[in-house]
Amino acid sequence: MSDYGHDLVFGSFTTPGNDDPDRTVGLAVLAEQVGLDLVTFQDHPYQPRFLDTWTLLSFVAARTDRVHLSANVTNLPLRPPAVLARSVASLDLLTGGRVALGLGAGAFWDAIEAMGGRRLTPGQGVRALAEGIDVLRQIWDAEARGGVRVDGEFHRVVGAKRGPAPAHPVPIWLGAYKPRMLALTGRRADGWLPSLAYLEPGDLARGNTIIDDAAQEAGRSPADVRRLLNISGTFATVGRGPLHGPAEQWARELAELALGDGISTFILASDDPDDLRRFAGEVAPAVRELVSAERDRDAASVRTPAEVLADTQPAAVVAPTAPPARARVSAGAFAVVPTPDDGRRLSDRQVWDETARPTGPAPDPARTYTAHEQATGQHLVQVHDGLRAELAQIHDLIEQVAAGEIDAGAARSQINTMTMRQNRWTLGAYCESYCRVVTTHHTIEDQALFPRLRQADPRLRPVVDRLEQEHHVIHEVLEGVDKALVAYVGAPDGLAELRAAVNLLTDALLSHLSYEERELVEPLARLGVL
Repeated sequence: MSDYGHDLVFGSFTTPGNDDPDRTVGLAVLAEQVGLDLVTFQDHPYQPRFLDTWTLLSFVAARTDRVHLSANVTNLPLRPPAVLARSVASLDLLTGGRVALGLGAGAFWDAIEAMGGRRLTPGQGVRALAEGIDVLRQIWDAEARGGVRVDGEFHRVVGAKRGPAPAHPVPIWLGAYKPRMLALTGRRADGWLPSLAYLEPGDLARGNTIIDDAAQEAGRSPADVRRLLNISGTFATVGRGPLHGPAEQWARELAELALGDGISTFILASDDPDDLRRFAGEVAPAVRELVSAERDRDAASVRTPAEVLADTQPAAVVAPTAPPARARVSAGAFAVVPTPDDGRRLSDRQVWDETARPTGPAPDPARTYTAHEQATGQHLVQVHDGLRAELAQIHDLIEQVAAGEIDAGAARSQINTMTMRQNRWTLGAYCESYCRVVTTHHTIEDQALFPRLRQADPRLRPVVDRLEQEHHVIHEVLEGVDKALVAYVGAPDGLAELRAAVNLLTDALLSHLSYEERELVEPLARLGVL
């Protein structure tokens, strides 16, 4: 059993196809919107069907704000390491520290040679990669004295100036399978990045052993090397094999990989938007919860009596630090804070009478809630935060249209990939993806949230009825945005109408989300209907 204690990271592995560049970029943007941590693209510079990976990463970096980016993995034989070092550092500086470097020794040697690269044997490839890492790290070490000097067998740099230094220590992850590459990973790299499809049973354990031994021989800790894994699979209602089944099955299997083989970064190879939503919305939260619970049990089992006693003593009074906007909740009084409606409106139109909204029963102030119960309500807020982020993205798209940076057709294409556009916003089918998020460990894919709330607490029926009515309205408002975009294609002077449609959507959606959180975050925790 190997658990190196790393924080869990979830990412996407998107095909960099050039047949529909907008869709390729849109999938990367969607990965950020649904809450994934990392976006990666394969790097095959000899493949004419693909966009150039570093150009694509730069473009995606400009379209995103939070998600980290990496090639998966960079083809070193066709990317000279000194130039690559400056490319990586530059993009890391431009993104404020959001770049990682997946790196490979090379494959498909006929294609590499056809592009002007040198054909290498497996042993030569490992040595060339080791030299390349030397070049990269020396270029990035901008404060060291003297020029970069690597007089290698395959890479020779004699006095090149150092820098720029990246914005943060860029991790180097190696795509490794054979013993020599695995040993190099343990000695020199920050992460091991294989693909599950290329591994046989037991390969993860054997690879970890080689990496751990090499790390210790080099004076490093095995925990210095993050374990990443490219995965693929199929979401289905019934389990039919590994990573082929419902999200709960995926979560169990990935948690086993995390706790048993030390995998802390899971990267889903899929170009299906719904797969990304389910992976981010259902699988990732469940894996985090399962792994956290097991780590907590392990930690508790090795605590000394003095440590247990210390937890029962009053804590020292210290000046608290500012909590994150969405702090993790724990057991006790209900602490999930609904997002308030600030009352600001952008449109002169009103699509409903907000004063006529019914309210549900007041919470019992004496009731306490478990951490799991509170997390249910918190999930709703988090998913709504994703919808709010999408709304900001729509505003940004409209401004890009207004500035002539993209056309209305491209804006429509991107909006149509968003969660809020994919959802039907009607009846019990409202926000299917968020229902899956809120019900992390439950299988209710063919059931609706609202009917269950009505059944569990009849006092909520007026609130649920009103929310369903508002879903119909939001659907119509979204249709209005789409129609305004279509009209703008034929009448470029219709920008005012387009902005008005988006302003109306903003007013309706933000008001609705705040109302829903106000009325439902506590009942979701209290009733346990999901």
